[in-house]
Amino acid sequence: MALLAHERYCEEIVRLTDELRAAIRGADLGATVPTCPDWTLRELAEHVGRAHRWAGEIVRTRAAEPVEDDKVPANSPGSDDPAALDAWLADGAAGTADALREAGPDTEVWTWAWDRSTGFWARRMAIETVVHLADAALASKVPYTMTPELAADTIEEWLEIVRFAQSHDDREAAELLGDGRTLHLHATDAPGAEWLIELGAEGITWSREHGKADVALRGPLTDLMLVFNRRLAPDSDRVEVLGDAGLLDFWLARTSFG
Repeated sequence: MALLAHERYCEEIVRLTDELRAAIRGADLGATVPTCPDWTLRELAEHVGRAHRWAGEIVRTRAAEPVEDDKVPANSPGSDDPAALDAWLADGAAGTADALREAGPDTEVWTWAWDRSTGFWARRMAIETVVHLADAALASKVPYTMTPELAADTIEEWLEIVRFAQSHDDREAAELLGDGRTLHLHATDAPGAEWLIELGAEGITWSREHGKADVALRGPLTDLMLVFNRRLAPDSDRVEVLGDAGLLDFWLARTSFG
């Protein structure tokens, strides 16, 4: 369930893309992205831009099935010039946000997930940009932090994706079924930002509460989100792991499909 209003997601798609553009401006676009080692920084940026435009085209056309990449207008910057990439990223984010605003959150469209609405794409594209902005910041060696609302929403959306993957027989996610073990996420800088996650027989469940668990991950909310999305190692000195560290490693290894 989305934590933010539809308009906020639309705004964040544009704002976060502006931060991404700033992070890569002047950087070596051929550099490898440490957290996505198959991509260069340029390829990462183009991935984000194409995701925006693809989702925007689904929304604009009210698509009832996936849109093929070659049907998405302006699906490439068209030039190796960094200025062209910058303008293309900005135009794509703005166009997608405009399409989402025009559609509103409740229009039915195709998605790959549990929610067949335009609201799904608003949230998904905002959070896609949250995570890849972290990748770009790391590759460009610039600071990264995220607003508490978006960091929390990124964690909750990922929990929903894991649950969805389990219900659709994803092999890795299915290995998290059944044993009743628990994980606790505890943000030290955001009151109420805590999650108790149980690996149940029917799929994972979670609640926003403090509680004793087999393993606890403590630290600033942005860093909890980064660990949960495999953008920060759990043995980083920015976070603290209490209890069964192997369970956290088990979770991270089996939620690597995103």
